[in-house]
Amino acid sequence: MKVVLTALLAFVLSGCEATVFRFVNRGLPPPDLTVPFASDIGLSMDVYKPRVATAAKRPVVIFFYGGSWQRGERAQYQFVGQRLADNGVLAVIADYRTYPSAMFPAFMDDAARAVRRVHDDAAGWGGDPNRLFIAGHSAGAQIAALLATDPRYLRAHGMEPTQLAGVIGLSGPYDFNVTGDLVEVFGSPALWPRAQAVNFVDGNEPPFLLLHGTADRVVDYADSVELAEKLRSNGIAATLKLLPDSGHLTPLAGLYDPKRAPDVLMDILAFIKGSSSTTQVARGTH
Repeated sequence: MKVVLTALLAFVLSGCEATVFRFVNRGLPPPDLTVPFASDIGLSMDVYKPRVATAAKRPVVIFFYGGSWQRGERAQYQFVGQRLADNGVLAVIADYRTYPSAMFPAFMDDAARAVRRVHDDAAGWGGDPNRLFIAGHSAGAQIAALLATDPRYLRAHGMEPTQLAGVIGLSGPYDFNVTGDLVEVFGSPALWPRAQAVNFVDGNEPPFLLLHGTADRVVDYADSVELAEKLRSNGIAATLKLLPDSGHLTPLAGLYDPKRAPDVLMDILAFIKGSSSTTQVARGTH
């Protein structure tokens, strides 16, 4: 099974995503809700609710998928939403425009609009808007990290990064070179520094959890090390978990099948629980 899973996940990097996602999502129930959040540009989000009923509001995680900012869609990440929901989290998988439909920073505004919609509606779905986390893998991790470090995107929609309970970055690029086909995605070189989360850390960020494989050949794990150090030096709690001998897709494999990378799900759930408690205590003192 491990060999099969590794081989299938490797197809993601070779452009055969359709085959992979049909496999990993087989047999899963559909999302509980599909909610348009930017009808003018055709964007929606899928909501996955925990099956066990409780009077308590659930922590909320908005997940942004990867795909080099050029491909991906929310339905492919059904397994992520369901895994989080199965573990007591109200999970939201949000679409954003990819190149060539949009260039940087347009997709950042898409993501900020999704966050605003979830913040406003989470309570009605059984979630706690005061325990709102954003997460992402690869390009999605870059989007999540930039939303939390550069306030201009959330501010455009009446929010601040400090309203987030935390950020979960999986295999993310936070200080990367814009080369090759990314030149078209990120446009004028004058904009490239604005895409790097490390350039905006100033001590007004929520806590971060950064997971990264040390054998990642797509995004160097040094990006996560650098961002964690920058956050800590500015007084922000940053938990860095390096996954030994693990590749770019290991965090996704850990969400698909926790037995293959058990630390991934355990670390995410522990971070959500810990950051939720901290946020509640901090807000209760004001």
